[in-house]
Amino acid sequence: MKALFIGGTGTISSAITRQLVEQGCELYLLNRGTRNVDLPAGAKILQADINDEAKVASLIHDLKFDVVADFIAYEPAQLERDYRLFKDKTKQFLFISSASAYQTPLSDYRITEGTPLSNPYWAYSRNKIACEDYLIKQYREHGFPITIVRPSHTYDDRSIPLGVHGSNGSWQVAKRMLANKPVIIHGDGTSLWTMTHNTDFAKGFIGLMGNLHAIGESVQITSDETLTWNQIYEAIADALGVELKAVHVSSDFLAACSPQDYRGGLLGDKANSVVFDNAKLKRLVPDFSATTRFDQGIQMAIANILAHPELQKEDPEFDSWCDKVIRVWDAALLQMKE
Repeated sequence: MKALFIGGTGTISSAITRQLVEQGCELYLLNRGTRNVDLPAGAKILQADINDEAKVASLIHDLKFDVVADFIAYEPAQLERDYRLFKDKTKQFLFISSASAYQTPLSDYRITEGTPLSNPYWAYSRNKIACEDYLIKQYREHGFPITIVRPSHTYDDRSIPLGVHGSNGSWQVAKRMLANKPVIIHGDGTSLWTMTHNTDFAKGFIGLMGNLHAIGESVQITSDETLTWNQIYEAIADALGVELKAVHVSSDFLAACSPQDYRGGLLGDKANSVVFDNAKLKRLVPDFSATTRFDQGIQMAIANILAHPELQKEDPEFDSWCDKVIRVWDAALLQMKE
């Protein structure tokens, strides 16, 4: 198989890249070259900014692919560019959408590919929906061979997946835990969530590549494991070897008082219970199975982060914000008891 990835170094795509190279795929990566140091030997680099359409067109002038996948498109204009570049260059075009595009709030907590797409809380999700609409139009009117992939919360060994964190990543929450400080969990921590390790996601994604039954389809790829946010934070604390000190704070309150986009990231996503039905993926990729339990995956992630100080990005502004929120929250509770 001959494939081109736009991106290829992110949380989702890096595991796919490694597995494809190990399987002997002729893999091209189109990116700016800023994170290529960790790429597996054997991947072929086309160094360019995808937004420089003329340069990209010249790089792929003599190339055709079985699969082209865009991991970094977020707006319809970017897909319009991809269509111009690749409409005659590939047998299959895979677009990475998002499970956050599903109906929010949900009418049924069980999510299938037939769940309506609607998210009034988060522009990111609405843009992904618009991207899907554009691609479906090209498939229906021009036969552009699309497959839409909807990941949910996918993580790797470079970061800790959380509900509430700052703009500089999630390490500061782990640092608070290590310092025996309380950490914020949105809501009461009992809403349901799904975490998927990127190596498991890669197995499902690779099974869709070159799969003629996936053309024109939308497919979600997640683990079948469902956890509460309390369980997620407990697993993180266990991996760090500390006792969890949780403070549960209303998601509405967090969204109202934070400089982060918690209206989108919480109210439009993580504050809602989700349970994914992966029956469609398993019909298309019969041997798919997500085998990394969250407690196992987070142990590997934290061990890797602790061993690599460059991954421990501090966020003092977020740390101060957490202290303030917890102080105000505790004061309000104390006042109500007087």
